[in-house]
Amino acid sequence: MNVEKRDGRGAVGQRAPRSGGRTTARTTRDTTTTAADRREGTRARGAGEYPTAGSAALRPVERTRVTPPAAPRLRVAPPPPIRVPRAPFVGMILVLVVGGVLGILAVNTKINENAFRLERLQQQQAKLDVDEQELKKEIADQEAPGNLTANARKLGLVESADPAYIRLPDGRTIGVPHPAEGGPAGAGQQGNGG
Repeated sequence: MNVEKRDGRGAVGQRAPRSGGRTTARTTRDTTTTAADRREGTRARGAGEYPTAGSAALRPVERTRVTPPAAPRLRVAPPPPIRVPRAPFVGMILVLVVGGVLGILAVNTKINENAFRLERLQQQQAKLDVDEQELKKEIADQEAPGNLTANARKLGLVESADPAYIRLPDGRTIGVPHPAEGGPAGAGQQGNGG
């Protein structure tokens, strides 16, 4: 092999040492030819050294050779399944169900208790309404003119013939006040004396 071939100076774009025009041209030609020869040699050598399955070199070997059983192919196994304990989950569900049922029962009981209390209060309100109506009727009876006069006489009041009035904005008296004439009733004297 040439020194130029080893250094790779025969490649295009690199300068070779100058010994003459012929040498350089010949070296370039030799390099090109050598590369092509190498490729052909590699192909031929590869075909000769590595025979294919249908070639004659393998046929006698194939007939005499006994093939061992094929080993199973290895592959990636999936991860093992994760097992979650079921007891805590079932326990939690049972607690939720029992708690929900008890909560509903407590709410129902409270609603019924409040319904009874409301009914009692409504009955008491109805009784108080009746009492209020009776009191209003009694007040209306007492305010009647005949009852007012009778009650005033019982208290010992005497009716005045000509009353006097006081005007509120300025406090001026209209009319002349006179004392009432007549004797007090007997019932009024007992009320005053007692």
